[in-house]
Parts: sequence; C-alpha cells; structure tokens
Amino acid sequence: MKFAFIDAEKAIHRITKLCRLLEVSRAGFYAWCGRLPSKRAVEDARLTILIREVHQRSRCTYGSPRIHAELEARGVFVSRGRVIRLMQAEKIAARQRRRYRAMATVENAQQVAPNLLDRQFRPSAPNQSWAADTTYLRAGDGWLYLAVVVDLYSRFVVGWATSAVHDQQLVTRALDMAVRRRRPDAGLLHHSDQGTQYTGEAFQRVLAEHGITCSMSRRGNVYDNAAMESWFSTLKSELGERFESHAAAKEQLFDYIEVFYNQQRRHSVLGYMSPAEFERAARAEQSAA
Repeated sequence: MKFAFIDAEKAIHRITKLCRLLEVSRAGFYAWCGRLPSKRAVEDARLTILIREVHQRSRCTYGSPRIHAELEARGVFVSRGRVIRLMQAEKIAARQRRRYRAMATVENAQQVAPNLLDRQFRPSAPNQSWAADTTYLRAGDGWLYLAVVVDLYSRFVVGWATSAVHDQQLVTRALDMAVRRRRPDAGLLHHSDQGTQYTGEAFQRVLAEHGITCSMSRRGNVYDNAAMESWFSTLKSELGERFESHAAAKEQLFDYIEVFYNQQRRHSVLGYMSPAEFERAARAEQSAA
C-alpha cells in the first residue's frame, strides 16, 4: 500500500522524501517497481489520493460516512468498508466530537413559554421551526459569546452574532440576521432554553413584532434543545473553542459557518447533503411536482 502511494505521488514529490516520510527504503520501493502492481492495488492507490483530498477539503473533520458520501457525489462508487480500510491504512480519521456543556440559565417565570416544539426536530418545510442557543468561546485573554439560530428543516444557520457581552442584544442581533435572510411568514416557531437573554422583555417584544411564536425547553432539560446541543458540539470539535483574539474568532466563525458548514459540510440527518444542497434539492423537487 505504501509503495503504491509513493508510485502515485512520485510525479509531485521526490521519491526519497516519500520513502522517508512513510518509513520505507528506496531499495524496497524500486524492487516493488520491478513487478507490475495488481489492478486492485492501482485502484486502491487512486482511491487513497481521493480520500485524502476529500478529508483535507473537509478541514480534516470527515470520517468514513461523509467521505463515502462525497465520493459517491463525485461518481466514485466503492463500498464503505473499502473506504474504512484505506483510511485506517493511512491513519486518516475524523476529529472526535467533544460533549457540549450548556451554559447555565436563570428562570424568569413571567416570560417562560411552553415547550411547543416538543422535540419535533424535523419540520416538513423551511421557516417552520427555528432553534436558538448561545455558547462561549475563549478569545485572547477574555470570552466571546456566540448566539446562533438554526432552521431545523435543513440545519442551515440562518442567523448568528458575537459579542463580548452575554445579553439580550446578542440574541436579538442573531434573530435579526435570521429574519432579514429568510423573511419568514407569521407563525414561525422560535425555540430556545430559558436563559434570561431569551425570556427578557426586549427579546420577547422582537418576537411578537415579527409574528414569531416562542417555545422554550423545560427547565434543566437539555434534550429539549438537542439540535443546538449537537450543533455547538460540532462547532467546537471541528473549529475549536480557543482563538487568538475577538477579530480572529469572528473571521474564523464566518468562514466555518457561512463557507463550510452551510454550503459544504455533509450532514447525516440530511442524507449526507449540506444544508444549502438539501434546500436546493427540496426546491427543485417541489418545482418539478
């Protein structure tokens, strides 16, 4: 397998360097070159190059299911078992997801809404149910707070905002982005936890102005907003949670959310499509009906 990879890459990299990196001898490689490789070995070498390229384009986040889906999207049809075997041989692996720890919330009994979402995380159309939450990231010597709004239909991040202060203005800015981007009809469900940022009078007034119905998780029940728990866990495992500065964090968050996650990252819940691709496919199917 290593010799086949060297043979496939020798037009780009020096054979001496490849042999040193893969810890094989040049003599062994040239001896291997003396015999014709099998058709399967040649194909494995080609697939290995494709797998490594897909893995690198995913920012080293994809495991075998998403790499297998990406290969199929490119018209390369092989078994997932073969993908796993080649990944293991080359020590290619997905980043391990860390469990997301929700921020503490303080109940405001006067503004707490019922759990209308009731863990129905798969609406039948866009702009029926949005989920929202906040988290904190280390930026330089301080903290940066991130508020996110996700359309549960496609897992598309429709709104997000950052701030050095964890307040109602932060979550309102994320909601404002979502409303400007999607222009939803009245009756949309907005689901969050019972944090004071969401129960506050100012935020509740913004929801009402847009005809948005408020839904909230039961107190202390993280599973009522499991979609956002999962989203932040993915963010922190794939992008990280420590940044050099607020400016660096905002730049990397924009690149991850708008360029990678929404447009490129394949989502298991969506049949290994990206959020944007899933929405385009749904619109095309609706137009053809």
